[in-house]
Amino acid sequence: MTTGSGDGARRSPRANAADSGRVTRTGRPDPADSGVADPAEDERPGRSGRRPGRSGAKETILAAARARFAENGFDKTSIRAVATDAGVDPALVHHYFGTKQQLFAAAIQLPFDPEATLRTILGVPKDELGTTILREVVGIWDSPAGPGVIASFRSMLASGDLSLARTFVLEVVLERVRLRIATPEDDGRARVAFVASQMMGVLVARKLVGVEPLASMPLPALVAAVGPTLQRYLTGPLEQVCEDVESERTAPDR
Repeated sequence: MTTGSGDGARRSPRANAADSGRVTRTGRPDPADSGVADPAEDERPGRSGRRPGRSGAKETILAAARARFAENGFDKTSIRAVATDAGVDPALVHHYFGTKQQLFAAAIQLPFDPEATLRTILGVPKDELGTTILREVVGIWDSPAGPGVIASFRSMLASGDLSLARTFVLEVVLERVRLRIATPEDDGRARVAFVASQMMGVLVARKLVGVEPLASMPLPALVAAVGPTLQRYLTGPLEQVCEDVESERTAPDR
């Protein structure tokens, strides 16, 4: 007997399982329970098409993400853990926000994707990192997106909880720069901290306080003046400082 294609047609178990929303368990440990992020999962781009979600799910996900990032930092937060806290499927987080970096940018309300800026910075020779970091970051501050960026940082600083700001600067923006300049003798942590302090000083002077002539200085002139300082922090002769920092960091508690 030939099976019809109408309402009475029998459907395969696979189709029924797909309609019911069931998924096959892999048996791997759940990163949400271990506190360790799954890199493959977190970097998976969002899927096209519309996924059903309850009303307010997007805001719930953002709130869960802010709490997770603030408590655990960027590296130890997984998409799955955020989804668990928000009570949604991880696929819905990917659908709304894409990768973990894009989720972080949304959580702190950045009006730009930091990944694009990082690609530009990491694509230059090592001896051009200082000038490139300054040019790209200040270029964003001076762009139409700049007021939104400044507002985001003002909000983070005014909240009294600086963990999100610290996570963004050290774990999202500068961590891959640190990995690029690190050596067996110098892990680069002190170096990127110096860069962060310099950039914060430029931000405050140029955009928050309005210290002249720095506030109105053309970008090429600012890069020419400050870029070499950033480069020295990253790759210049700071051996004694870095050795002292590393010794203090690894010394047993007195």
